[in-house]
Amino acid sequence: MTVRRRGALVAMAAGAAALAAASVAYTFRPTEDVGADAVTALASATPSSTGSLPPVPVTNGELPARTERVPPVRMHIPTIGMTATVIAVGIDPRTGEFEVPPSVNRIGWYRFGPGLEARAGSVVIAGHVDSSTQGSGAFFRLPELDQGDTVTVTGNDGVERSYRVIAREQYRKTKIPLERYFARDGSHRLTLITCGGPFDAQARQYRDNLVVTAVPA
Repeated sequence: MTVRRRGALVAMAAGAAALAAASVAYTFRPTEDVGADAVTALASATPSSTGSLPPVPVTNGELPARTERVPPVRMHIPTIGMTATVIAVGIDPRTGEFEVPPSVNRIGWYRFGPGLEARAGSVVIAGHVDSSTQGSGAFFRLPELDQGDTVTVTGNDGVERSYRVIAREQYRKTKIPLERYFARDGSHRLTLITCGGPFDAQARQYRDNLVVTAVPA
């Protein structure tokens, strides 16, 4: 299963930027004109009331706590008789491609994207269709999925979440709009990616990528 550098790096950059933005801390440093005692006084002061309005308390500024992410750990698709372990993956630094698990029985969640708790964005999970040495992969029968089929994903919190298939698309690997499938905005959805189309024996890879999109059931 191959997802090319073009879109994957764009997605990784977006994910890294979002993660960086979530961890930025702001520090107020006293200048030569404002002493440390003055800064402490400003932080603890309570403005006097105006008219009948009650005083407004001033508290120490803190960034809001980040929502705990929920990685998927298991997927079950009853229509095609598939149950597979999901592991967190990123980008292969050697090739710049999506780092799909080497075992065809396992599938990989793109850890730089949304988790199962997210209210927006695409939760991307990719897997092999097959292997010359390992046989059929977890996503071997993914092309059989149709609208309305159910995909159940279990997070590391033990909660099972159900999704309903709404689309199945196939693209040449050089044409797949990965920026759309790796998006962090838009409605919350599940994106499953594997290989498809004819097999190129000389290049030893499939020509296309198959993409299945599902939404919360």
